[in-house]
Amino acid sequence: MKTSGGLFDLETMETDIAEYDHMMADPEFWNNQETAQKTIKEANEVKTVYQNFQSIQNNIEEIELLLEMHRDEPDDAIKSEMVANLSELTEQIETFELEMLLSDPYDNSNAILELHPGAGGTESQDWGEMLYRMYTRWFDKKGFTYEVLDYQNGDEAGIKSVTLLVKGLHAYGMLKAEKGVHRLVRISPFDSSGRRHTSFVSVDVIPEIDEDIDITINPDDIRVDTFRASGAGGQHINKTESAVRITHRETGLVASSQAGRSQLANREQAMNMLKAKLYQKQVEEQQKEMAEIRGEQKEIGWGSQIRSYVFHPYSMVKDHRTDKETGNTDAVMDGDIDEFIEAYLRLTMS
Repeated sequence: MKTSGGLFDLETMETDIAEYDHMMADPEFWNNQETAQKTIKEANEVKTVYQNFQSIQNNIEEIELLLEMHRDEPDDAIKSEMVANLSELTEQIETFELEMLLSDPYDNSNAILELHPGAGGTESQDWGEMLYRMYTRWFDKKGFTYEVLDYQNGDEAGIKSVTLLVKGLHAYGMLKAEKGVHRLVRISPFDSSGRRHTSFVSVDVIPEIDEDIDITINPDDIRVDTFRASGAGGQHINKTESAVRITHRETGLVASSQAGRSQLANREQAMNMLKAKLYQKQVEEQQKEMAEIRGEQKEIGWGSQIRSYVFHPYSMVKDHRTDKETGNTDAVMDGDIDEFIEAYLRLTMS
């Protein structure tokens, strides 16, 4: 559609929306459910941009009217209203600008988020669960929905791994800023001596790709394992081996799913995730090759440490890529991570 990237105006967006509405009014539109759902998703994305853009324009017109009224007859109440509207307008424009920066091919897509605690046993597994809580709080704040595709309980506490499907406009575009290793420094609640511990959790993020992406997987190149599905808290979802884990032998990439009701559904979900990972690997290898050609020193690998969370001997969360930091660790762990995501996106897209 014309509104995807670049300059646009309300008239162009209205034309796009009218075209979508015309398509969806066709009696044969629902014959292909997969195509219909894809079209509805695209239409909702355009309508969201349109509504946000229109809201900004309406606010500008209202401020202009208030300014004109204040010039004709100065009034403190009008001035206060104008100042409040200007503050709101600034936030609207900053948010809209950020959304417009998300123009990479899959930025509008849903995201698959994986948390993998590093070495350290219970310490790292507990840190993994803390990050899991942080992200789900952030999803709620953003209005995103999520589905737990795979959840492996820790040995004593926390998690061994978690895989989530996060649904919402720009879910991948925003969450890609979280890809990397997250480091925690704290006094361990599991250490009777009260010593300080450092824990690591790797966060991986890939887009949920369309099925028309040309990724071919040879059945001989994968190993498929099945196991009993279990959810948070260790409660069994079922008593059969319906959960599926697929390992790509050549790359070592692994995809797991246990959310489906059947082994077939979980195998299909895991295979789609594996295709997404292989596609992402191809993209990152191309980016790395181009960076080497240009002589850039920028590291592309997902395993680099991106952020530190320090609870002792002081309170601080710092992103090492942008130098953005805050002393309000409680707010961050409650899902207030927009400032880190926005700083990263503005840095990489400027």
